[in-house]
Amino acid sequence: MPATQQDRALRFRTLHQGPRALLIANAWDAGSARVLAGMGFDALATSSAASAGVLGRRDGKVTREEALAHSRAIACATDVPVSADLERGWGDRPEEVAETIRLAAQTGLVGGSIEDATGNSAQPLYGMAYAVERVAAAAEAARSLPFAFTLTARAENFLAGNPNLDDTIARLQAFEKAGADVLFAPGLPDLDAVRAVCAALSKPVNFMVGIRGKSFTVAQLEAAGVRRISLAASLYRAAMTGLVDAAREAKEQGTFSYLDTSIAGADFNRFMAD
Repeated sequence: MPATQQDRALRFRTLHQGPRALLIANAWDAGSARVLAGMGFDALATSSAASAGVLGRRDGKVTREEALAHSRAIACATDVPVSADLERGWGDRPEEVAETIRLAAQTGLVGGSIEDATGNSAQPLYGMAYAVERVAAAAEAARSLPFAFTLTARAENFLAGNPNLDDTIARLQAFEKAGADVLFAPGLPDLDAVRAVCAALSKPVNFMVGIRGKSFTVAQLEAAGVRRISLAASLYRAAMTGLVDAAREAKEQGTFSYLDTSIAGADFNRFMAD
């Protein structure tokens, strides 16, 4: 029997409480979701950057409808739980963020993240009080669902030009009190900062792998207190690196040595549905 959304939601919650940190892989389409699930990843997520790249756009240039359609394709591809990068909820007002959570749940997702970045370079972050109001609205919407939707709240300081660890921790603590289930501050500069964030919170902390020089091993992150590790757009970029390198070799050298290290068609097809 296929897993129900309630089953996947409960499984996702339980995975955050395991003896090891949950390593969550970010897929970019149904095919990559099937490969990653087939490799044994217990949960998947979307990536806003990868979602945009699939559509030939830059990060942040995808509509809510497009992002939710993309999420639905990934969530329906396998039976593993899927959480989505819901950016800032595609709206400033708390009511718009709440509606995004409700719509996300209708796609088969069992979790999603809301960030405190505005998308406006003149004012990159929402003020603390308003950011908390937005998270509280998202949490209320999540609690109204007929299953345990896992809400992640993101403090974007280190990606939005305000690398203030104290403010980051204060925001995450406020988001925790507002009802977020998982806390996340992408771009933390070092393990000391990761440890400080984890020590200041009682709910699970997510760490994002994907920034060169600011990504650490699973063992290091677990020792620092991290409970979930996401791979963001790094797998998508790795796949696109393979594309660029292979295409460049074919075009510029007229050779095809990339075939020697490529997965065989029969092996790849084992991950796919009939």
